[in-house]
Amino acid sequence: MTARSESDRKHGRRRLVLSRLPLWLGTGLPALALAFFNTAVAASELDVPPAAALLAGVGQSTALVLILIRPRAATVVQLLAVTVFALAIPPGSASTWPLTVLGMIALVAHIGLVAARANPRTAEATWAASVLLLAVVVLFDPRGRTVADALPIMTAYLLLSALVLGVVLAVRRWRAIGRELVEARRDVEVEQGRRTVAEERTRIARELHDVVAHSMSVIHMQASSASYRIKDLDPEAKAEFGQIAAAARSTLREMRQLLAVLRDESAEAELAPVPGLGRLAELVESAGRAGVPVELREAEAARAAVLPDGVALAAYRIAQESLSNVIRHAPGARTTIGLDLDGSDLVLSVVNDAAAAPARPMEAPGRAGHGLAGMRERVRLAGGSLETGARDEGGYRVVARLPIGGQA
Repeated sequence: MTARSESDRKHGRRRLVLSRLPLWLGTGLPALALAFFNTAVAASELDVPPAAALLAGVGQSTALVLILIRPRAATVVQLLAVTVFALAIPPGSASTWPLTVLGMIALVAHIGLVAARANPRTAEATWAASVLLLAVVVLFDPRGRTVADALPIMTAYLLLSALVLGVVLAVRRWRAIGRELVEARRDVEVEQGRRTVAEERTRIARELHDVVAHSMSVIHMQASSASYRIKDLDPEAKAEFGQIAAAARSTLREMRQLLAVLRDESAEAELAPVPGLGRLAELVESAGRAGVPVELREAEAARAAVLPDGVALAAYRIAQESLSNVIRHAPGARTTIGLDLDGSDLVLSVVNDAAAAPARPMEAPGRAGHGLAGMRERVRLAGGSLETGARDEGGYRVVARLPIGGQA
């Protein structure tokens, strides 16, 4: 385990170095070229002493690379190099004092890199420090030069550096806003998915309540009327049936309390009967009116099987949602609904061909759909499994396996 951890750390460091290599090369190579030209021009054209020119030129370029790992130290090195240049430039070079042209480019590049790498306050503080340093050098020049001598290069630096600083910070802010929007959209989609699953669970709970309530009502009715329907029933049996009827009434009350918690009081009551597989023919007919030809293939074993109400309800809702998806996403596609038994499982399949016509979006572009999430939730609650996916020959396939021997 220790050897593997050490190996993982080495691989991590190697990946980090490789990921930063373009940045190092993109900064280091221009800095190297700038150091050479800055030193050569200062020494040959401006009569700066070679030692001072080399020290300042290398210092300015080194600071550009140092920003990648030590921004504050890089700023100190950069400002010291600028000070060396300002003091070393002879009085006869008024047009480039207190900065050389290449030195000004290096300083502006430094401000831009700090703005790109550090936080905005650090970038603004670095820019202010550079301006303050140049102002102090100009005002207290030991060689007696005046503000007028420094005015051209100072004006150019102030305008150029402020522009670079503003553009870099604006781009960073724009990218940050873009990332925030992407994260917000992702959060909204996740929240929509969770809400849809919660709403589907509530809907399933209401429908199952109706199924269970009907069954418990039948039990209560049979238990309550047993003493009238069965002749010569002994007192112990009558008492037992009375206990069954009381338990059924208690269960019904608890189910109503559960429904009161789940029900949206602002929603209208759903008074329609809970649908089952007997209404698949209505779905087929409805899809046909929407332009989707549907064929229902129901095996004899599935038709003759006695299905739990919860399983029949889940199968109906899955078929309903699958046909809705075909109508939305593959209009006119030939579709087959299959029902069969595989051991103790009811197997429902909805298979459609490729769309016969281009789909016309019914919802806003980019909005995530949650029909499959509802299907999976129903199948999960029924203790079954769901397979979905595109077909190689075109179209889509949904297959649900629902156990009919267990609790749905």
